[in-house]
Amino acid sequence: MSDAADGKPIIQLRGVRKVYRRDQQEIPVLDGIDLDIAERSFEALMGPSGSGKTTLLNLIAGIDRPTAGSVKVAGTEIQTLSEGDLASWRARYVGFIFQQYNLLPVLTAFQNVELPLLLAKLPRAERRRRVETALRVVGLADRTEHYPRQLSGGQEQRVAIARAIVTDPTIIVADEPTGDLDRKSGEEVLTLLDLLHREFGKTIVMVTHDPQAAERAEIIRKLDKGALAATERRAGEIER
Repeated sequence: MSDAADGKPIIQLRGVRKVYRRDQQEIPVLDGIDLDIAERSFEALMGPSGSGKTTLLNLIAGIDRPTAGSVKVAGTEIQTLSEGDLASWRARYVGFIFQQYNLLPVLTAFQNVELPLLLAKLPRAERRRRVETALRVVGLADRTEHYPRQLSGGQEQRVAIARAIVTDPTIIVADEPTGDLDRKSGEEVLTLLDLLHREFGKTIVMVTHDPQAAERAEIIRKLDKGALAATERRAGEIER
């Protein structure tokens, strides 16, 4: 496997803090995160519940904004963007995969995958080509007209992955993508993520609690109490 950790950073966080407020109480979630993630790398974020790993993923994806510090992704300081510009930036650069799939039950697999493209000014024929390509990549070319209720959990997650890649994003963020799947389906999803990383050059940042899932990544970063506690490379070397 290539040492993507030595490549050009596509994600750069400097001095990032995130504090949530509940009434008069401040709840610190991330405290002083400095992080570089290389282009075309596959990284896993691990840590106990409440360690801040999902918050960190959301900051990278532009779903949330830092309380302090800078988040630079794909050359853009995303915390400085307006809400409208941030939405356009996300649509261009980021694909999302969630634990719960987030498919619309009244839409077919084809229609669910097509949803992100409806925001773009693309001809219908081009939308169809992209959707069919995405479903073919995830191995569901024969399930285009199936509804979520007609699919297994693993197939639903693969539809969700097709939806994430249909816009050809630079970065894929995955929050517990195998959390609701049995071991066999989970392995199939992880193999697909590895394919997107190796063959299609996607940068993948995955939150997981599963050590076996994390082993698919090139680099495992561990968070504890809002701080990066350790970085483990696949070779086994641990940096603190």
